[in-house]
Amino acid sequence: MRNVNSTERVGQRVSSLFGVTLREAPGESEIESHSLLLRAGYVRQLATGIFSYLPLAWRSLRKIEQILREELDRIGGQELSLPVVHPAELWQQTRRWYDIDDTMARFVDRRDRDMLLAMTHEEAVAYHSATEIHSYRQLPALVYQVQTKFRDELRARGGLIRVREFLMKDSYSLDRDSAGLERQYQAHYEAYERIGARVGLPLTAVQSDVGMMGGKIAHEFMYVTPIGEDSLALCDSCGYAANRDVADFALNPERTEPEPMERVHTPGASTIAALSDLYEITAADTAKIVFYVGTFVNEQGEQYEKVVAAIVRGDLEVNVIQVQNLTGALELRPAQEEEIAMTGMVPGFASPVGIDQEAAIFVVDRWVADSPNLIMGANKVDYHLKNVCYGRDYDAAFVGPLAAVFEGASCAECGKGLRMVRGVEVGNIFQLGTRYSEALGAHFTDENGSERPIWMGSYGIGLGRLLACVAEEYCDDDGLELPMSVAPYHVTLIALAREENTHEVAERMFATLTEAGIEVLYDDRQDVSPGVKFKDADLRGLPLRVVIGDRSLANGGAELQRRAGGDSRLVPLDDLVHEIQTELDTLLKPLCI
Repeated sequence: MRNVNSTERVGQRVSSLFGVTLREAPGESEIESHSLLLRAGYVRQLATGIFSYLPLAWRSLRKIEQILREELDRIGGQELSLPVVHPAELWQQTRRWYDIDDTMARFVDRRDRDMLLAMTHEEAVAYHSATEIHSYRQLPALVYQVQTKFRDELRARGGLIRVREFLMKDSYSLDRDSAGLERQYQAHYEAYERIGARVGLPLTAVQSDVGMMGGKIAHEFMYVTPIGEDSLALCDSCGYAANRDVADFALNPERTEPEPMERVHTPGASTIAALSDLYEITAADTAKIVFYVGTFVNEQGEQYEKVVAAIVRGDLEVNVIQVQNLTGALELRPAQEEEIAMTGMVPGFASPVGIDQEAAIFVVDRWVADSPNLIMGANKVDYHLKNVCYGRDYDAAFVGPLAAVFEGASCAECGKGLRMVRGVEVGNIFQLGTRYSEALGAHFTDENGSERPIWMGSYGIGLGRLLACVAEEYCDDDGLELPMSVAPYHVTLIALAREENTHEVAERMFATLTEAGIEVLYDDRQDVSPGVKFKDADLRGLPLRVVIGDRSLANGGAELQRRAGGDSRLVPLDDLVHEIQTELDTLLKPLCI
């Protein structure tokens, strides 16, 4: 049971360990994993969303890193290291310099050049591919790194779940065509499943939004947990799984013959609920507008704002991400009443009917477009329009899947009810296509001598977030219960010595275990009580605990016990190394893929 890196120490004394345990959870901890990693002396916060990894956490991260390295090497990866600081020109050529908000940390160096702290490395990989790859014979290729990233998150939360500075494995596939990209995409998909299994974390792959990365296809690998920020739609019948941002669902709108539109008096009915009560109809018979102000970029790279009017059925909610994707907005914020009024529409009684199409960007949900005779506002206080039909009474710049999925919605694949759960995104994979290679001149020459752009894929895993999810999955009321593949050490050796001979035996056993390659954290402290040692051992969550004390030696050996449960048993000292190795092999076996 040697450590992942043979040059590292396999034994450490608690008396000299950098990182103390805490009896109480610090005030800034929000979730269990955050609290336990702080209390167990794994991490410390330096600033909002910026954490220091103390020796225990760093050993765990090194082990996770090695698993990632092995799985990327397994599918043909070549490891490299790319800079954290990038010149703005690369990102300007792909337009992400203009498209990404203040999450990107920009600065000007002493030479008055615009620079940035990399959030990801697609531009850098495309730039180097342009100089290093010339022929189809050099493809396919796969490069990866484990590198620090920085994103100036507006709302860092959950300890290591959402941070500003983080350690990420990012890999990039390079292919000659879409078929090659799909093969490497599938190889990463399977590698991520193996990674989840090796760290003992159940991961669910879901369809996802491509976001700032671009491309057409993306999946996220989610740890399903109530603490998650993402909402996921899962079908237990057919296996359909998607992030709420892109989840599809089925409706069967009633397709009646269009009737003449008429204006009706609806005093006080400024909400869908009031309108439904007034006419004794369902919310599905109405349509509503949700107003935003979108930020857009023109061809000159200049930003401007415009009102966006998103129209959905009254019984559905707007999916903001879909509004952003359909309109191409950099970001959206709720519109103020005066901004709505400037379009000619009336808040509470708004309608696109009779409004100049240039006054706002109208976005219509597909279910509204397929549902004739809906009731909408009349742009006059206390009045509505009956029998409004899209295409006859008004048009829109965009029509698409705008409504957000909901609990029990019909699965678009099989028609069964969808289940909504929360999840934390541990990893993601993207089919980027040729967006970056075309922007940065990454081309190759094919068999016929023609120049063609390289097809790229991008694949990321956050190491700190993965550790946090493992900590969330493996813990109890007393502390962490880390799996073998992630635990910083495998054995806690506790000396309970009043007699000098007992202390000498514990010292010799520490040396024997480390010489055998067993990773040991030795609690050699003589100025703390047995209760404190046991509590600290439970907090740190190492797989096995060995106790050598006056009583255990009098009974013929040492006490051996699993952290995750099971009775303590007495093992003769001569058999202890063998028994520990057997236990560790047993614990590791389910994590070997």
